[in-house]
Amino acid sequence: MKVIRAKTAGFCFGVDRAVKLTYDLLAQGRRVATLGPLIHNPQVVADLEAKGALTCNGVEDVPDGYEVVIRSHGVPRDVYEKIRTRGLAYQDATCPFVAKIHKLAAEAGKKGALLLVAGDANHPEVQGIVGHATGPVRVFANLEELQKLLPELVQQESIHVVAQTTFRVESWESCKGFLKKECTKAEIFDTICNATWARQQEAEDLSQKCDRMVVIGGHHSSNTQKLLQVAARHTTAINVETADELDPASTPSSIIEEVLNSMSEEIRDDMSFAEMLEASEAKPLYAGKIVKAKVISVSPTECVVGIDGSKHTGVVTLREMSHDPNAKMEDLVKVDDELDLVVVKTNDQEGVDTLSRVRFEAQKGMKDVAEAAENGTVMEGDVMEANKGGVVVNVKGVRVFVPRSQATMRRDEDYTKLVGQHVKLVITECAGRKIVGSINKVTAEANKAKREEFWANVEVGKKYQGVVKSLTSYGAFVDIGGVDGLCHISELSWSNIKHPSEVVNVGDEIEVYVKSYDPENQKVSLGYKKEEDNPWVKLENEVPVGTEFTAPVVSITKFGAFVRIMPGIDGLVHISEISNERVNKVSDVLKVGDEVRVKLTNVDFDRKRISLSMKACLNENEDAE
Repeated sequence: MKVIRAKTAGFCFGVDRAVKLTYDLLAQGRRVATLGPLIHNPQVVADLEAKGALTCNGVEDVPDGYEVVIRSHGVPRDVYEKIRTRGLAYQDATCPFVAKIHKLAAEAGKKGALLLVAGDANHPEVQGIVGHATGPVRVFANLEELQKLLPELVQQESIHVVAQTTFRVESWESCKGFLKKECTKAEIFDTICNATWARQQEAEDLSQKCDRMVVIGGHHSSNTQKLLQVAARHTTAINVETADELDPASTPSSIIEEVLNSMSEEIRDDMSFAEMLEASEAKPLYAGKIVKAKVISVSPTECVVGIDGSKHTGVVTLREMSHDPNAKMEDLVKVDDELDLVVVKTNDQEGVDTLSRVRFEAQKGMKDVAEAAENGTVMEGDVMEANKGGVVVNVKGVRVFVPRSQATMRRDEDYTKLVGQHVKLVITECAGRKIVGSINKVTAEANKAKREEFWANVEVGKKYQGVVKSLTSYGAFVDIGGVDGLCHISELSWSNIKHPSEVVNVGDEIEVYVKSYDPENQKVSLGYKKEEDNPWVKLENEVPVGTEFTAPVVSITKFGAFVRIMPGIDGLVHISEISNERVNKVSDVLKVGDEVRVKLTNVDFDRKRISLSMKACLNENEDAE
């Protein structure tokens, strides 16, 4: 016995995409709920449920915290609103062919046209199409039902006609012939998907060569039942769904193989659909080809496009749309946008291709990058990522690697902070996929020009906006435009600090001024603390002798205690000024942290010494009593 396996056996693109998406979500530990059975195959649905997926009749049945998967059949427009109202996350696995019909349904009403839908009114795909219509809709299941609508149709000014993607091809051709003859105002859109055309044509062909045909699929699957009808015209045809019905059988490819193995080891593999593809009048597509396409639909993870000059539909994932890991698809494109894309993978049987915009940009930018490598032209790009060896820069869609040694001017500088920055660089090597660049060569040239300008115009007291490049125990080095100047620790703050990090950090932008410079040795001393912030100036201008304070004790000595009367200024309370009674040991009366009442009795601004008295405050209180 010979067994011929249909080349188109297995899930169609839309169903396969929805099933893989759901299995992937479950594998990630996500809680998933599908709106209705994901496909009309009880075995697959049961396996998904065994892995944790819920099958819900509507949005209202989805538990909180579950992620909704919209199956390939699609859903009416109001279902999206219900999902958003509940605040549920969702994944839209609507088949691209179905999404295209949704768009046609919406446009028909906007143009004042009656929408005619060929299909089963009770099928979820048709219900979804009707739910996207913005005007009047009529559904017919066959030529007879269409003919009954004729009196109403001839009264219409405009009619748009679409078909369920799995509608029987022979019936569709009859309906089209009738409409073209009786309703000249009808604009007909061929929306049966390529996979359906291919499967039904192959079923027609195989059924005339076989004594018996087995159609493996769900008993409630529209696709399966139409294939059964086509095959039954020429031979005995049966539909099996489970292993019990035909030992063994089911729809997925792995179980199809099991069926074949149980019937015969010989599988013919000589069927070709070249004739069918030529008849479709579509331009040939191949991996690497540049195409123009228009966006049909947009979801968080991908967008679906119609490819110009072809009946094929394309899918562009978020990863193939942008290199930016934080990008959102809805921010990158919108419906009806026209895009230039590169074909990554073709699927002639399904008519759905994988496309890429980032690869198109890379192809377009590669020429410029190669020329820049030859000419030494400075280019610009965005640093996308960092690794142990360096950083990767996106230059006109081309990934350029910049080694760590070529990323920054200083070895101790954190090159990973370049991620997210827009940089200038030169291409130092361009050989096939190995493209290497240097950022610091451009930086060095720019710094050289800046240094020349700096030394030509520098003067004491001149202010600069600088960036802190490194810290040492004795100060901070600040880049003031191609030149690094030292801001000594004593120039960072009016207070006594132990380390520069108490005031500034690497990367801080600060205003500094030139205190002194040495052109011969290329050295610059900088100041950061401002004169107007000098606490001694504030003391002289704002605090007269005789002023009383309540202030903390900051240190203890044998001869007295130092009290901080304002940030940066400590005054001495001599042991003789602590109390009216004799004090033999300061630590017997005071300790660090005590809040004490003191009076400013004397200031020596030249020597920066302040005398305070606690006893004077006590005497005044006694006199007041």
